[in-house]
Order: sequence, then structure tokens, then C-alpha cells
Amino acid sequence: MEKALLQKYATLVVKVGVNLQKDQILVINSPIECAEFARCIAEEAFAAGAHDVVVSWGDELLAHIRYQQGQKELFTEFPEWRQKFYMDYAEQGAAFVSIAARDPEIFNDIEPEKLKLSQQAAGAALLEYRARLMNNRNTWCVVSVPTASWAAKVFPGVSEETAVAKLWDAIFKTVRIEPDNDPVAVWREHIAFLQKAAKFMNEHDFASLHYTNSLGTDLTIELPEGHIWAGGAELSELGIEFAANMPTEEVYTLPKRDGVNGTVAAAKPLNFNGNLIEGFKLTFKDGKVVDYSAEKGEEILKGLLETDEGACYLGEVALVPYDSPISKSGILFYNTLFDENASCHLALGKAYPTCIKGGETMDSVTLLQHGVNDSLLHEDFMIGTRDLAIVGTTKTGEKIQVFANGNFAF
Repeated sequence: MEKALLQKYATLVVKVGVNLQKDQILVINSPIECAEFARCIAEEAFAAGAHDVVVSWGDELLAHIRYQQGQKELFTEFPEWRQKFYMDYAEQGAAFVSIAARDPEIFNDIEPEKLKLSQQAAGAALLEYRARLMNNRNTWCVVSVPTASWAAKVFPGVSEETAVAKLWDAIFKTVRIEPDNDPVAVWREHIAFLQKAAKFMNEHDFASLHYTNSLGTDLTIELPEGHIWAGGAELSELGIEFAANMPTEEVYTLPKRDGVNGTVAAAKPLNFNGNLIEGFKLTFKDGKVVDYSAEKGEEILKGLLETDEGACYLGEVALVPYDSPISKSGILFYNTLFDENASCHLALGKAYPTCIKGGETMDSVTLLQHGVNDSLLHEDFMIGTRDLAIVGTTKTGEKIQVFANGNFAF
């Protein structure tokens, strides 16, 4: 990994990812293995005029010890100081960067019930904080850099050094960083392209989308009145443009909570709570998952769906061309940040209120009345394939091919 490329990456995160403003606070969530990158981001943030940079460190090996040896009751708790940490900074208008990098199977020997309880406790404690981010009240960005255990999963059979180097190379390509380019300028062009695709979807104002492919997907998703397609970048409540995910290749909206019917098959493994769920299918009736199966990790899938009532409903519909750069790389990252941008995907759980007109100012009851799902979690899973077809039906009954052979038909 070249230091110059790492510096470019950090600059991109600060200037385009969270678009940090002068005198703003930046909070970085980082695994301890990613400390070098976290420090680079901090350096760039101060250079951009940050008032302060605060880092919340994570240690998945210590977390593994805690899950392995702690009693179940422990995982129903969430420290009050951690909840206050995030809310205090959020209320001060801080920007948040999360570095998403973990061993995809770090918790595969942990009792699923402990993982579910921990997910529920964290979701409840951080409900207001996460709502602020999903309503774009604060700017935020999720990025990633390699760790040795993750690289070994993505590139097995080579030395640790080689695997990490290959993963660095792959990540730089996904975020459009090259030795001789200006990634900030390149990203602004990329954002403009995605916003054009979102404009197409918004202009047609589809009432529903029908998905089919050879994996067994036959799913109809109704879209609520006033839904909004977005992509590339968001606007905060103060009008600051930011890119919430790096990489991103998607345009997305929300489904009507009770308007999903049929069966959908996952096209890639899902990494959830340090476990892989593979070869799974979900069957929906009136929006709710009524049946499911998985070739691997079915108990983990069960725990995900049992997080709360909203976890059994969809909260996001995202379109990603099969020929996106990440998909064409042929790499399975075992990391949702990347794999979801190689494939059309859906998300179980909470919907983005910003994806419906006026949603930012609606309370939870009003959002539900508008068909917007709520949950403690928001979990993307990939469904896109080379033969995926999506047909949109307009409010007047006109059918328009949105996707053909895995790509935008327009």
C-alpha cells in the first residue's frame, strides 16, 4: 500500500464522504487494526479545519472473548456512556465516519442468541442516534480498508502480505483512486451519473417493480405514494452534500411496507454479526417474511428476522447494474459495503425516511401510515444476477423494462 494513495483516500473521505465543514467535529469509528487509516483521516480533517477529531476504537478479538465467556444477561445491556457519547456529538453537529472492516466469520462459533440480544440492546440504545443519521441530520460515511483476517478470506491460499496487498488494490479500484488521478473530481462526476439514473426512476414514478431471475426470484414490490429515488450523494438538513457509502454504485428508494409479495433468492452470501448466511431465500406475503431457508447460517438468519417486528419487512430497494466495476472485478468481498455495490439488493428493517416526500419531519406513526418500515436494524442483502429482469408498472398501468440481463434497460 502506497502512502500517497492512502492520503488520497483520506482526503476523499473528508472532502466528499462527509464533506467536513470548518470548525465541525469528526467522530471516527474504527477497528484497532485500521488505526493508520483512522489517523490519516484525522490529519486530513484537521487540515480541512476540523474543530476536533474523536475516535471510538473497536476490537473484534476482544469482542469475541466477551461473547464467548460472558453470560447471556450481559448482552441485554448497553453502556449508558456509549449512548451519550454518540448522542452528545451528534447534537453538536458532528460528522461520523465508520471504517467497516472485520473478519467475516469472527463470531461463527458464538451462540446466536447472544448475538441477537446484543443487536437488540445496541439498536434500542442507539435508536435516536441512528435515526439522526438516517434522516441526514448529521453527515456520515462508511468506508473500509483491509485487515489481515478479512484479506485471508477474500484471497485464500496466498501469504498474508500478498492477500492484504491484493485487497488494498481492489479497494482502491472500487473507490476510484489511482496514482495519477484526482479522486475528488472523479467522484463528483460519478455522483452526477448516479443522480441521472435516480432522475429517470423518479420521472416514471413507478407504482411497483417485478423482479425475476433463474435463481427462483419472483417478487413484486409496491412503492409508496411520494417515494423518492436517490443515489450517489445525500443532502444533510443544512444542505451539505455528502456520500454516505464509499464505494457506491446504487440508486435506491423504499418499498411500501405491506406491498411486497413473492419469493427472492440471495445472489451472494450475507455477512451478519460475524457470520455468513449463504444460499438463502425469503418468501413475503403482504410485506412480511412468512417463510425462509438457508444452506448455511439458517439459525443466524432466524435471529436476524427475530430482532423485532420490522426486521421481517423490507426497508430498501436498490438498483445496481450487474456490470458495475465491483461486479466486473469478480471478487466476493464478504463485506456488505462492497458486495451490495456489485448487485441489486434489498434491505430488511428500517427504511430511510428521506426516501419519501416530507419524511424527515414525520414521526414514527406518520411514517408507518405512509407505508414506511421501522426497525432497530437495516440489513442489506444481494439479489442481482446476470439474468435479473425488473419490469416497472406505472400508475397508469404502463409496463416499462427497468432492468434486462442484469443491467439498466435504459
